[in-house]
Amino acid sequence: MSLSNARTLARRSAVQALYQWQVARTDLSEIQRQFEEEHGLGKADAEYFGELLHAIPARLEPIDAALAEFCDRPVAEIDPVERAVLRIGCYELLFRPDIPYRVALNEGVNLAKAFGAAQSHRYVNGILDKIAHRHRPEEIAASRAGRL
Repeated sequence: MSLSNARTLARRSAVQALYQWQVARTDLSEIQRQFEEEHGLGKADAEYFGELLHAIPARLEPIDAALAEFCDRPVAEIDPVERAVLRIGCYELLFRPDIPYRVALNEGVNLAKAFGAAQSHRYVNGILDKIAHRHRPEEIAASRAGRL
């Protein structure tokens, strides 16, 4: 299995784990143990899953501030599934420059399609695209220049 597929699976598990953390406020280490032992991460990138699960809550303030700039309502009022997806995408855009912005956007859209409400992928795409334009303008410009 490729790294990208293993990361996709890690993101899928991270959405579920972050949802649990947001709703129940269960201890992060306990959530990680549950996913590793009870749910099994299978072919997912377990290290990346752990990074997402722990780094997003640790950096919640800058992540939510970046989201709040473009959301139509307070971040706390966004559906918990969509909020988890947005936080993963935003984390990658802000703190993982090694992950291309297009990957972060595409993964966010796919996660919203898999777990969110009917049209949530459009909402997620719109917000993550605006964050990408704000925080990765050089990468976007280079990408566009390459297409000309």
